[in-house]
Amino acid sequence: MARLYDEYQSTIAPALAEKFGVKNKMAVPKLEKIVVNMGVGRATQDKGVLDAAIDAMSKITGQKPLVTKARVSVSSFRLREGNDIGCKVTLRGKRMYEFLDRLVSIALPRIRDFRGVNPNSFDGHGNYTLGLSEQVVFPEIDADKIQHSVGMDISFVTSTNSDEQSRELLRSFGMPFRQPGQRGGPPTAKK
Repeated sequence: MARLYDEYQSTIAPALAEKFGVKNKMAVPKLEKIVVNMGVGRATQDKGVLDAAIDAMSKITGQKPLVTKARVSVSSFRLREGNDIGCKVTLRGKRMYEFLDRLVSIALPRIRDFRGVNPNSFDGHGNYTLGLSEQVVFPEIDADKIQHSVGMDISFVTSTNSDEQSRELLRSFGMPFRQPGQRGGPPTAKK
């Protein structure tokens, strides 16, 4: 099984149960799924961009992505209902923990001037969403071969409705949250 899953079972879950006073082990916060989404707006003009995004996402996640279609027509964006505009993958089980392990230990530290992820991106129901501006941070992607840089949204869906419990769960998995009061940009010189 995945390294993070074993760590969750042996150390993280008992620590969370003790910290939040949970008696029932089924009520301990856990990660249910990770949804990775790429929106490719340029796919309406160039189908190659969407194909490249699908190929990149399948390399990153190890799973074939689902092509998402436009729900409504927007004439100013040259978008018709039913056009292919992106792709998404829902990860569960072993693949989910392996993806989380690679994200936390390899991909996030490769971001230039990385100070940590935003601790305020919780939705109020215990779910966390993280945005990446390009897919090059993953080692599976060869930076020399990509023609179009495509960003992605990564959503972590947890079993708890509390943002505090969800934040502690993700922190236990190694998610590098920024410290309060710390900005995400490059450091500034003091006068």
